[in-house]
Amino acid sequence: MVFNMLIQATVETIYMVLLSAVVSLGIGFPCGILAAITSDGHIFENKGINRILNGIINITRSFPYIILMILLLPLSRFIIGTTIGSTAAIVPLSISAAPFVARIVENCVLEVDRGVIEASESLGANNFTIITKVMIPESLPSLIQGITLLVINLIGLSAMAGAIGGGGLGDLAIRFGYNRFKLDIMIYSVLIIIVLVQGVQLIGNLISNRLKKNGR
Repeated sequence: MVFNMLIQATVETIYMVLLSAVVSLGIGFPCGILAAITSDGHIFENKGINRILNGIINITRSFPYIILMILLLPLSRFIIGTTIGSTAAIVPLSISAAPFVARIVENCVLEVDRGVIEASESLGANNFTIITKVMIPESLPSLIQGITLLVINLIGLSAMAGAIGGGGLGDLAIRFGYNRFKLDIMIYSVLIIIVLVQGVQLIGNLISNRLKKNGR
């Protein structure tokens, strides 16, 4: 019984994290690229766009996740049709993680050697080519590390989503482990979360290190 509950909760957590990561990357990645290239002295410098974008990113990052999730309950109901369960939790998880993604991508892209970018410009490359053929490939090892941090962050947030019926290991730990005083379920849930985090970190490090070696 306990084993089946843990398996189901683990599957729900992985489902929430993976889908939220994909959606947040879809939102945050282009925002991060735009924030980088519109910064001072970059290939598409635009102080107006940069200030607006950075303002939006900073404001959305300032919201505590629990408060943001409560505020987004109507949106979850509108999109998913319910506010309970792992699928409903994907909406606030994605929106919460998107500004985090944007900031990671911006920082990774800004670390690319400006000499490489200038060399591409001198060869006649347009902005789109520079972004896709120079900036992203050059920053890929750092981006992988950033995505690894994103997934780990989402694992933690998905556990917090259990506080208001988000499903997954957090929900199991709170409803059965805490509320029903089943310490073993709480301990098992925490151990599985630790294993997931360590596994994601290990895979992220391996991919990043492999990319760094291939880039040499």
